[in-house]
Amino acid sequence: MRRTDHEGRGRVRYGPPLPEPGLPVLPELSAALSAAAGRSHAQPPGGDPVLLDAASGYWSRRGLPAERGHVAALIGDAPLLLALAAAIGGDVLLPRPCAAWWQPQVRLLGRSAYHVPTPAECGGVPDPYALLETVRRVRAEGGVPRLLVMSVADDPTATVPPPELVHEAVEAAAGEGLHIVSDETWRDTLHRPRETVLIGPAEMAPERVTVVCDLSGAFLPPALPAALARFPANGPGTALRARVLDVLSALGAAPAAPVAAAAAYALGEPDEITARLTAATRLHARVAAAVRDAVVAAGGFVRPPMAGRHLYADLGPLRAALAARGAGDAQELEDFLQEHLGMPAPGGHRFGDDIAAMRVRLSTGPFLGSEPQQRLAALAAPDPLELPHVERALTLFGSAFDDLRAEAQRWEPPR
Repeated sequence: MRRTDHEGRGRVRYGPPLPEPGLPVLPELSAALSAAAGRSHAQPPGGDPVLLDAASGYWSRRGLPAERGHVAALIGDAPLLLALAAAIGGDVLLPRPCAAWWQPQVRLLGRSAYHVPTPAECGGVPDPYALLETVRRVRAEGGVPRLLVMSVADDPTATVPPPELVHEAVEAAAGEGLHIVSDETWRDTLHRPRETVLIGPAEMAPERVTVVCDLSGAFLPPALPAALARFPANGPGTALRARVLDVLSALGAAPAAPVAAAAAYALGEPDEITARLTAATRLHARVAAAVRDAVVAAGGFVRPPMAGRHLYADLGPLRAALAARGAGDAQELEDFLQEHLGMPAPGGHRFGDDIAAMRVRLSTGPFLGSEPQQRLAALAAPDPLELPHVERALTLFGSAFDDLRAEAQRWEPPR
């Protein structure tokens, strides 16, 4: 019997997973925080001019010119999506799977969120034909789809969709009159930047795309929440920004002065910031590859991670072995893995996937250690996988999946 209904009562948990420890704060960021600690005045809605100019420079260096009046800053990405959905109105379309925090913001407004399947080769972007069919069905049922959220450097799947697929999805959305929000939090964490082509929707349809970026993903530690939005540089984009700022003002979502100062400093991309980001990306890519190898060796399926600090594993081939250990759905899989691995392993149902599917998001952060000294050691090591604490964590992880593989082989029918 199902323990809960689709609203998430009972033991099934649909909220976002717990945050993971990040790297220690750079001394230069600490200095920026300290210098602004005495500022007691409130930040203006959308951020102060210094931060907005820094955001404009950040996007201009990535081929997306933005004047101060077309960007905004706030305390985090969740209030930003909430404000965008409130300002645009209507129903929201999301890829399946998607970031855990997207759907709760839509539900908070009392709006409907509809998940659209992603293509087999990647996540983050809806299949164009499935998107058209979903829009048609929602309208036939009386819904009013107006907003599509996508990600070209995806959490949870760690994939980067091919530019031609992004273009097809953008064309389909534009043809249906949808506004697009492109979450590009992890765009600066490509595991193989020389081999991966990342092109965002704003480069294809700048008049109908708002780009959002959570700086606490790559540039700032989790303790310093700050996010940015880049709006279309046209009349509708200006009006949308004004409505979003109204909502953010009502929420009191302006960043504190010290956080704004740290964010502006990081967005200037001085050498120490870019060096830390490059080293951290290399580290997480190395660990992600090792984690994927262990899952694939056990018979699971994981798309090759291309960006960010997560992997999305499909353990369907191990279903019989997992069921024998009491894990028959995504929530039970989450409970089982967290108990046996001692680290977060949120099930796919947290990311909009079917709870019956045996999918789970695995993060690279917990393999780096729980103490700041351990994480710094991993960052500086020529081969972090040889560090004792990293090696122990990977060995424990691999052993758990080796046991599942052995169990699955016992359950295979004789040939």
